[in-house]
Amino acid sequence: MKKSILTFGEILLRLSPEMGGEWIRKASISTFVGGAELNTAMALASWHIPVQYCSGLPKNALAEEIAQHLESKNIDTSKIQWCGERIGIYILPQGADLKNTGVIYDRAHSSFASIQVGQVNWEEIFNNVEWLHISAITPALSQNMANLCLEAVKEAKKAGVKVSVDLNYRYKLWKYGKEPIEIMPEITQYCDLIMGNLWAANKLLGTPINQKVEINNASKEDYLLECEKVSKEISLKFKNCKYIANTFRFDYQNEGIEYYTTIFTENNLYVSPHFKVKKVIDKVGSGDCFMAGLLYGLYNEQSPQEIIDFAAAAAIGKLNEYGDATQQKVEDVIQILNALLVNQ
Repeated sequence: MKKSILTFGEILLRLSPEMGGEWIRKASISTFVGGAELNTAMALASWHIPVQYCSGLPKNALAEEIAQHLESKNIDTSKIQWCGERIGIYILPQGADLKNTGVIYDRAHSSFASIQVGQVNWEEIFNNVEWLHISAITPALSQNMANLCLEAVKEAKKAGVKVSVDLNYRYKLWKYGKEPIEIMPEITQYCDLIMGNLWAANKLLGTPINQKVEINNASKEDYLLECEKVSKEISLKFKNCKYIANTFRFDYQNEGIEYYTTIFTENNLYVSPHFKVKKVIDKVGSGDCFMAGLLYGLYNEQSPQEIIDFAAAAAIGKLNEYGDATQQKVEDVIQILNALLVNQ
């Protein structure tokens, strides 16, 4: 039996109200089951990759329905930790971005946040696992969660499990007296795949960034040159890392997105096709879908160019879906990629 990809992070309920008072008048708020690591797991399951999800959930009827839902999507929930008393929540008005100041978090004292260092049987968790995927969101929650994340990656390495990390930066979460640069480098040193962007790497790992790129006022050529430079610096700083992926996402024609991505491996930079989408349905989860695309390609031992092309096309497809996680099949992603290549 092939080994699984295991994602580790907090399961969340996303409440997505229509603003302008519509949610009050309708007495209704759209609700999604999500979280960065779960979104990645959902995509992988849709692409027929064996995937497991480890989180914390309270033992109640609502949480049990969530677990049943995940099982129906072919996500193995046997490694969920049943503990604590509540599910974490975040509120994101419709049309807003997770990096937008409009996001409201209600995650304190959740079941996941109650998990302590030494509580998880990692030997059992990593049985039959090839990859562990984490994100920078978990260490942002508290010192305990940072310690737990560090424990997870250390134990993964002991078990011969490869580790990927998404450098998602959520400034509203880093509120316990530590800056990301004080936490993330120690965790990242155990990672085989690092995904993020130039700005996140600067904030979380301390890599330098030139002024033109920092203020987001550069040409594509400038961004790619800076990307190669920073990727080389990350490779030198984090000796375990074999793959560094970066995304570039900019506003396009008011409601659209301009998007391209890179992966750096064995001292070479590979660049995805350049996508331009005139209208976006939902920005949430596109980065998680990109991460899933990277893991999909690495799991299937594809070439670097195949990996980055598929991952970028998957992220573009997610922008056209409502909800946290993609429902795309592999064929859908390939169709997006082929359509762009034909038109270029």
